[in-house]
Amino acid sequence: RGLRCLLLCFIYTVNGVTQIPDILFLRKGSSAELSCSHSMGSSYYQMYWYRQHLGEPIQLIVLTMAGSDPKDFNAEKYSPVKTEVQSGSLTVKKLEDDDSAVYFCSVSMHSEPDSLQGSTKTSCIPLSTSRQLAHN
Repeated sequence: RGLRCLLLCFIYTVNGVTQIPDILFLRKGSSAELSCSHSMGSSYYQMYWYRQHLGEPIQLIVLTMAGSDPKDFNAEKYSPVKTEVQSGSLTVKKLEDDDSAVYFCSVSMHSEPDSLQGSTKTSCIPLSTSRQLAHN
């Protein structure tokens, strides 16, 4: 029981940005891959990945751009990929209880936070928490 982790990932499309998958059943220590795509055109070449723990502020994980390597992120925990302008992915490695959070993807034409044009989220919840939510 202690080795299992349930990730509930809801598909959202907001302002032309889509994030998948919908549900993952994974073991602690395994990896989870989140994908994000948009239909906003090639001008929106920057993709941001965030996470938010319940009751805490949103934290930027990484900013990615097609054709360049991301900088200033935890490479031991995350593996971002962005080879195309309109899509990208984020792998969360070596899953732990602390990885239970809401993960957001957003896109922008510029690196200014005020210019984020679309965003979406993936909710990831461990098995013990999902049981509590099911009874509410």
